[in-house]
Amino acid sequence: MRRFGFQAAAIGLAGLLAQPLHAEVTDQFDNGFAIALSAETTAGKSDAWKMLTAPAQWWSSEHTWSGDAANLYIDSQATGCFCEKLPRPADAPEGQRMGSVEHGHIVYADPQRGVLRLIGGLGPLQSEPVTGVLTVVLKPHEGGTRIEWTYVVDGHMRMKAEDMAPLVDKVLGEQIGRLADKLGKPEEPAGEPAEAADKEPPEKPTE
Repeated sequence: MRRFGFQAAAIGLAGLLAQPLHAEVTDQFDNGFAIALSAETTAGKSDAWKMLTAPAQWWSSEHTWSGDAANLYIDSQATGCFCEKLPRPADAPEGQRMGSVEHGHIVYADPQRGVLRLIGGLGPLQSEPVTGVLTVVLKPHEGGTRIEWTYVVDGHMRMKAEDMAPLVDKVLGEQIGRLADKLGKPEEPAGEPAEAADKEPPEKPTE
């Protein structure tokens, strides 16, 4: 069974390098860190919101507890959650209920402004006494929508914050990249053709 974790953070990142994606650790302190991520898409804000709140369509299965992103869902209202169903195993005792995981608790949801905020320690941070706040903002951008994520984590963690921060950055970078890819990414500008003047002239044949 796969686990929602950061040990496989590099998986799939190579395919995201061509996207207009930016992710970085913007702050580090003794017991926490802050991460800022952004990506651009050709989709309108309304379509971006609909896709954002349907994580089963874009989140990586590699970073789930069940091993299948189809089990993810977001109840996009205050007191709702970013949650995951844990289906009953085939050999489960009769009458055993399905399991579940809350990745984040929704505290702010405004589709009109394009703002979604949730509180939760993602992945292995869930087992640490930390507070994580993920804020997602959708902004109209030329030809589409700019997606901005900020994730701020504070509290005691057994792994050093300076070691955890880049791993979280990579995993979230993969997810926002997958979201932008699903919505449609802007085309990369075509490269400038080499000028003829920059090329060495061919040698004149010797008669």
